[in-house]
Amino acid sequence: MSPWIRQFHRWTSIAFVFCVIATSIALSREKPIAWMAYVPLLPLALLALTGLYLFALPYVGRRRGSTPA
Repeated sequence: MSPWIRQFHRWTSIAFVFCVIATSIALSREKPIAWMAYVPLLPLALLALTGLYLFALPYVGRRRGSTPA
């Protein structure tokens, strides 16, 4: 499951960058679209969850007695 989460984290980071760029463009206009400010929050939340999981992997593996990858 770890390789799938790692790949998902990579693709989500790409989506997050595009969301931030789109939000910056939308909010810099004369009449900004207010709801666009919330668009990057979903990819950011997914990045936080998968990032915490990937961060904890070596510590959980070491506790179980396996060798670190």
